[in-house]
Amino acid sequence: MKILNFITLTITLIFFCSSAKIEEDKKLTKKKKQPNIILIYADDMGRGMLSSWGQKHFTTPNIDKLVDGGMKFDHAYGSNFCAPARASMITGMHDCHKQNEYYTLTRPGIWLKDAKDVDVDKIEEQIHEVAPTRENEVYLATVAKNAGYKTAQFGKLEWGFATTPERMKNHGWDDHYGFYDHRRCHGFYPPFLFENGELIEIEGNTHADCAVTPKKETPENFKIRWDFTGKKQYSEYLILDKMLQYMDDNNPNKTDQPFFLYYPTQLPHGPVQVPEIDKELINAEGLTSLEKEYATMVKIFDTTVGQIYDKCEELGILENTIIILSSDNGHEVHYEQDGRTFRRTTRDGKPIDNITTKFYSDEGNDVFDGNNGMAGLKRDNWEGGVRVPLVWYWKGKIKSGKTSNQLVNNYDIMNTIADIIGVDQVEGKDSFSYANTLLKGKGKEKDYTVFASKIGPAIVTKEGWKLRYHIKDDVFQLYNINQDYREETVLNNQYPDKVASLKSILLKECDGDYNNGGYPQFFEPDPVIRARKAKKKLKNKKN
Repeated sequence: MKILNFITLTITLIFFCSSAKIEEDKKLTKKKKQPNIILIYADDMGRGMLSSWGQKHFTTPNIDKLVDGGMKFDHAYGSNFCAPARASMITGMHDCHKQNEYYTLTRPGIWLKDAKDVDVDKIEEQIHEVAPTRENEVYLATVAKNAGYKTAQFGKLEWGFATTPERMKNHGWDDHYGFYDHRRCHGFYPPFLFENGELIEIEGNTHADCAVTPKKETPENFKIRWDFTGKKQYSEYLILDKMLQYMDDNNPNKTDQPFFLYYPTQLPHGPVQVPEIDKELINAEGLTSLEKEYATMVKIFDTTVGQIYDKCEELGILENTIIILSSDNGHEVHYEQDGRTFRRTTRDGKPIDNITTKFYSDEGNDVFDGNNGMAGLKRDNWEGGVRVPLVWYWKGKIKSGKTSNQLVNNYDIMNTIADIIGVDQVEGKDSFSYANTLLKGKGKEKDYTVFASKIGPAIVTKEGWKLRYHIKDDVFQLYNINQDYREETVLNNQYPDKVASLKSILLKECDGDYNNGGYPQFFEPDPVIRARKAKKKLKNKKN
């Protein structure tokens, strides 16, 4: 009997151990099947700057490779400028909601100091005071993290305009490297960056403002750009090297854990600054030096994309890695020169009113046509200010060389990723999954998308109807962008019922106040500056 009991116990233990091993193997298999995800997020990248969307002055071969091997979206939207665009994508919520309802935008500049003067704990307290972290909120990285992914962010802060180590952790990032302040991102030679909350000094970079350069071209500004005193290490190279090393150290084929990497680059946001002009552009005809330098910023970004792609191939993970490429907002002219480029005025010097007159590349002499022939620039609610490049690449899984006209927005990335990696949709978000379009070629489409701007909010439907609002002059304008790419013909009189119905939907999306979709309120984290501004405001009120 004892022998029989021993045999029974032994068999039982073997069964349970085998079962546990099978379950563990299933978990590992599931992890291996989950695709790695790399989200590459450009800054102020109008789609017309890319050769896949028609750029003629130079090529972007690495991005073209993603387009040729993946799916390109022609009706993809971001936001009107940097900070709300990032907050919108990270939260999965559009930016027309009541301000401070889902995210708080702090003013930049609080980290703009010499390394010796930076007190991380103090600044963290100051930012937390005006913009406390939201507990139990689901963010883009949280979705991946909860599904067993290792998460990491490299580059420009993923939350505008000033962030902290506490906030980065709260948003789901296991690791991060880069900037904590938007204003510091305007220079490319930082004296320090941050790695997981630790201040890392950069040897040879001595400018507290990261060597930000003046915007317009003048002989004096040319000299400033090409004076490399205290400018030894270019931030984009530093950040990319850190990300590539991370990929080496966390190769999913060795760790059995997929990763979700977010690469929000500074490029090609101005002011313009590059270590040297790209060889493709040195002898380019018809371009000023400043224009060649700006184009080089796009070329550096394209090279970065190529290096990330090549690293995936080197590690043997390319076939199980999704690469997503997009931008925060539409085009901006960072290469102004008096008498050559007309950015906010007509050629006869009159201010653009964004009702009867608007920016067009041909009329503004934008040599690159970065807004791809559309109206408007960054901060506008014209198509050129908010429509962005978007490419999804997954070798063998997403049909190659396909262009989709489906209406999508970057805040839709959250639930699209959730769908693809096999987790539940995040409830209560504006994010709409288009995973079936990516994987099956066609899927359910959402009826409309909305976005804010400095001018006011706008709504675009899947049929191509667009209603934009100009807050200052209380003007609504209806267009059909499928038939009127340049937004030249106002259709209010022909379709009054369409105006009324879209106004109603837009008001609902703006939480009952169209002004929610205007220029956002920024919260000043520095108490000294806060007090000074409050005192000035009170004085002005009395006067």
